[in-house]
Amino acid sequence: MTDNTLVLTDLHRHLDGSVRPQTVLALARHFNLPLPADTLAALRPILQVTEPCASVEAFLAKLDYQVAVLGNLDAVHRVARENVEDLALEGVDYAELRFSPAYMAGPHGLPQDGVVEAVVDGVQSAARATGVKVNLIGILCRGDGEAACQRELDAILSQRDHFVACDLAGDELGFPGERFVDHFRRVRDAGLNVTIHAGEPGPPQSIWQAVTELGATRLGHATTAVQDPRLMAHLAQEGIGIESCPTSNVHANSVADYEVHPIRQFVAAGIPVCLNTDDPGVSANSVPFEYRMARERIGLTDAQLRQIQHNGLQLAFLSDAERAELRARKRQARG
Repeated sequence: MTDNTLVLTDLHRHLDGSVRPQTVLALARHFNLPLPADTLAALRPILQVTEPCASVEAFLAKLDYQVAVLGNLDAVHRVARENVEDLALEGVDYAELRFSPAYMAGPHGLPQDGVVEAVVDGVQSAARATGVKVNLIGILCRGDGEAACQRELDAILSQRDHFVACDLAGDELGFPGERFVDHFRRVRDAGLNVTIHAGEPGPPQSIWQAVTELGATRLGHATTAVQDPRLMAHLAQEGIGIESCPTSNVHANSVADYEVHPIRQFVAAGIPVCLNTDDPGVSANSVPFEYRMARERIGLTDAQLRQIQHNGLQLAFLSDAERAELRARKRQARG
């Protein structure tokens, strides 16, 4: 499955989609908030996928329960801290946690700047305690519209030094990427990298736009890229990475099942691809689980999985010196 001689990464993991079910229940009780169930056993099938959802939108609706309980900034801090603790339990060495300040702030009208500060502090404190290296990616929720995304970007840039990239996520078909060109010009002018949710379920043209107009050097999911051979060749030639999340794709019904997941075609085309969890709070998965499914269900070889694990570090928004440091820490940990 995973190679313990290589750095293990998770580059596509939503902090606001990785809330522990027990934390959802505890925070709901603390803030006296109603939930559809009042025991952990009854709540799990509501929060988590038990069979593939009808659509990506149905999958995303499960995330709403996770942010609905963020009653104050201390709750945001707790969730951020627990995210990193869970990464450590999975054996992840490096992660890029992404989150939407507006999405986390929305249910209880929290200040977006405060949400960003709470996430930064919670992640940093847990990273020091666990030894997991973590960077942050800010998400713009495209479904909120252009003006709201400018405000969200303001909140992210208020802590610019604590972010490595920005992302665009949400309703890809209703709010296409061309409406956010100015936003990502600001992102690039601030010196941040760009990764975009594209091609799940948007058409290949959505992926082209993310790359050519928004400046994406990595893509989230991009499952429809296989429909356009010229696009596949372009991604391979330019070394544009795909953050693949097989279990999430199956759960969201954007891919029928593991056995037909396009990651095999990405690998065959020479596109740098890495394996990631997406939303463990919904999919109840982990990084080791994704590698196991890639081997047992998708049918990737051990050599291919080793290359994918290597890709994770190469695609990370890190300097060469930071990559070398992670490799050295891995060697040291192994003795």
